Amino acid sequence: MRLTDFSDYSLRVLMYAAAKDGQLITIEETAQVYGISRAHLMKVANQLTRAGFLRAVRGRSGGLALAKKPKQIRLGDVLRATEPDFALVECFRSDNSCLITPRCRLRGMLKEALAAFAGTLDGYTLADLLLRPEDFGIQPAA
Repeated sequence: MRLTDFSDYSLRVLMYAAAKDGQLITIEETAQVYGISRAHLMKVANQLTRAGFLRAVRGRSGGLALAKKPKQIRLGDVLRATEPDFALVECFRSDNSCLITPRCRLRGMLKEALAAFAGTLDGYTLADLLLRPEDFGIQPAA
């Protein structure tokens, strides 16, 4: 199983926003910190804002900040909001045409494994990932 870069970037943006502890972050600075395309991060930020994990402040001195406390953001919820699907194999997809689906036992096992994966991540929150600003190369204000 592999998560998309979109989900990876989503978790990174949330971690960075959490480290800034309420200060607004910008797409530009986040892109520089991680060395990720600004265009990719714009899409990520839009999705995280629509999903209610970030809040956007418009205007000249605007930016992004967490919309909830880190301990209220479950990692499983973030992945459910950012992964396009969890169709691990063909029989999970709506266009399934696998001949053995009605008799196959693999689907049930994979559903159980996927539920365990999501359930494990539901046991963790953004608070469990908190880093200090210095961990991102940000110098504390003098």
